[in-house]
Amino acid sequence: MADFVERYDVHPRHFWLHGPRSGQPVEFDAETGMWNVYGYPEAHAIFSDPATFSSDTMRLIPKSLMPGGEDFSMEGFITQIDPPEHGKLRKLVSSAFTRKVVADLEPRIAALTHELLDAAAERGRFELVTDLAYPLPVIVIAELLGVPSGDRALFKRWADALFERDTKISLAEPAEDQDVDLQATLRPWKEMTDYLAGHAAERRTRPRADLLTKLVEAEVDGERLPDDQVVNFAIVLLLAGHITTTMLLGNTVLCLDAFPEQQDLVRADRSTIPAVIEEALRYLPPFAAVGRSTTREVELGGVTVPADQMLLTWVGAANRDPRQFPAPGAFDPGRDPNPHLSFGRGIHFCLGAPLARLEGRIALGVLLDRFTRLRTDPDDPVEFMPTPTMTGVRRLPLV
Repeated sequence: MADFVERYDVHPRHFWLHGPRSGQPVEFDAETGMWNVYGYPEAHAIFSDPATFSSDTMRLIPKSLMPGGEDFSMEGFITQIDPPEHGKLRKLVSSAFTRKVVADLEPRIAALTHELLDAAAERGRFELVTDLAYPLPVIVIAELLGVPSGDRALFKRWADALFERDTKISLAEPAEDQDVDLQATLRPWKEMTDYLAGHAAERRTRPRADLLTKLVEAEVDGERLPDDQVVNFAIVLLLAGHITTTMLLGNTVLCLDAFPEQQDLVRADRSTIPAVIEEALRYLPPFAAVGRSTTREVELGGVTVPADQMLLTWVGAANRDPRQFPAPGAFDPGRDPNPHLSFGRGIHFCLGAPLARLEGRIALGVLLDRFTRLRTDPDDPVEFMPTPTMTGVRRLPLV
């Protein structure tokens, strides 16, 4: 890990990449007023018990630290919803991500990958994120939703504004003492909700064969979804539907650059591409931390966590727990089994995981076909996203 950290100048905030950590698997942070969960069994237990570890973390955030007014609503934000409402909403879009539906997208994904690489070749330079890892999943999810893929510059601006902010919120400090720019969140959120609300309104009068029309026409308990739930559900699908795959692709190529012997092996046997992707997900999990809140007092990792506490479950650290993964600092696609937590577990397991895996498998195969070597540019350093709770490159120039 030391070589990886030094070579790519990994920031100390991405602590799980800096080697084994000392300390307990569950620790309270008095500065933030939150509990940090680092261990694999503890993280697995949290994801497997939604009754005790609720996804509704916003209820614990002071109102003064949240955007207010009619421009901001969490209704329909499925990652923040617990059963039974969660199951009802998830069923609305599960048909869009079945094995057959995803498999049928393979020709389109392959064609897009070649088109994007052809365009990059004409420009005479290749930066993986801008030229492939970002536009590929954005175009795919935009086409599924039914919004113009040509608007992807807008989507990127909104995603960057929401995900690349390094704001540290504390539940222990008075709100007035914290430097939290609410407008930095509210501005892109309002633009995004207005954009998707306009498309949703159009579907009510002119339905199409797309996912947004399904949301507009869907009924839960005999009633249509309110407008804000439709829009927020669409936001989750649009953002989560591309950003995870963007990071997955960038991280996988970075791992093959860092471990050239593994690149040689996968070039020699393309059937190992899925295993390479799974190990890249373990090694560099896109969402490195996930929030939960306790609904009751619970024993976890040898400590007692009271009710109504915020927990940050560090997937990045859990994926390197030696109790679960031997030699966790080694990049080893031959791990079997490889039960990483990068797509979550339980009822909130990533709905788009099959699509992300397919996009990763196809794109990596095409890259290996078209490039004799996937190698970073020593004169143009790799840049990681600054957000501590996410692991991904925002620039990855290749030569």
